[in-house]
Amino acid sequence: MERIDKLYGIGTVFSSPDGIIKAAAEVSGKGYSEFDVNTPYPVHGMDNAMRMKPSKLGYITLIFGLSGAVFALLFMFWAMTRDYPMVIGGKPFFALPAFIPVTFEVTVLLATLSTVIGMIAFFFNFPSNSHPLHETEYMKKVSLDKFGIFIRSDDPQFNEDEIRTLYQNLGGEGIEKIYFPAKADIPLFDPKFITFLAVIAVTASAFTYIALNKLLYMPPYDFMVEQEKLIPQEKSDIFSDNIGMRTPVKGTVARGFVPYPYSGIPSPAEVLTNPLIPTKEILEIGGKRFNIYCSPCHGYYADGDSRLRGQFPNPPSLHSERGRDMADGMIYHIITNGQNIMPSYASQINRDERWAIVHYIRVLQRAKNATSADIEAIKKDTANAQ
Repeated sequence: MERIDKLYGIGTVFSSPDGIIKAAAEVSGKGYSEFDVNTPYPVHGMDNAMRMKPSKLGYITLIFGLSGAVFALLFMFWAMTRDYPMVIGGKPFFALPAFIPVTFEVTVLLATLSTVIGMIAFFFNFPSNSHPLHETEYMKKVSLDKFGIFIRSDDPQFNEDEIRTLYQNLGGEGIEKIYFPAKADIPLFDPKFITFLAVIAVTASAFTYIALNKLLYMPPYDFMVEQEKLIPQEKSDIFSDNIGMRTPVKGTVARGFVPYPYSGIPSPAEVLTNPLIPTKEILEIGGKRFNIYCSPCHGYYADGDSRLRGQFPNPPSLHSERGRDMADGMIYHIITNGQNIMPSYASQINRDERWAIVHYIRVLQRAKNATSADIEAIKKDTANAQ
């Protein structure tokens, strides 16, 4: 590439870090602003010597890092709570602690990429294949073992004679004038360039096809294709019953779970006492669970008027003398253990909800078999309310 007669700047080189530090301090001290220093490795104290202002690159890193954090959180919030809500392990839809690792990774990714791209593309104006310093003796020296400084011709104080005198006084080893290179006209649709792109595209496509469709199915790269695992509902040849999904070993107790100790015992009522106080909240829970699980057979008021007529025999009314005299523990035991054709509801209703249902049944029984004292108390409460 031929040189054109347009001066880019004047540079000189030094043999030691101390020399380039002194030169940078002297040049910046004389008021030059459009200059730069080139060294084969970082030199401590150069920023202060050049009187460089703090870089604005950190703002790009901060903005894109925060953007990555916001994007990650909003995307996971939308995906997991709005577009396709999923309950995972009983966690809430927006499980913030579980989202933190992904948020951190996206934050670091965008911050890092923006820093590198911003530094190269905006601050250094790279790629710049036709930079005036390329292919100069100055650049060859500072890329090896010399330390160089050059002042650009667009500096407000630029004067060739004064700069030469300054370099000589500082002990510069040779002074080189650097010119802008001639512009090269490279047609976009050059046949050689198009051919090169076509070869790259075909080669990349062929390699991708072979890697994804052939190579991954050949040993030893096929270890992810055939895995020794059992998929739910899949037949298994390992077990004698050919069932892949296994039931827990008999007697297994889940962590934090207390098994019901009276399974199969006819009447443990004397050792079971309702631990809950019949507050308004407890009765509301008991009423909701009763209406969901009990009312289809027992009716909403425990009269035994099943809504499943013809499918199962109607259960007895819980307002009978036997039902009213039944201990709380016995009702809880029947809900937990089942009785006759009534199955156990232990898997559907937890322990406290079962006791809440017992309280609600007592409320239904008292409401339908109220005593004179109960009626008088209701009248008194009604009068006070009015």
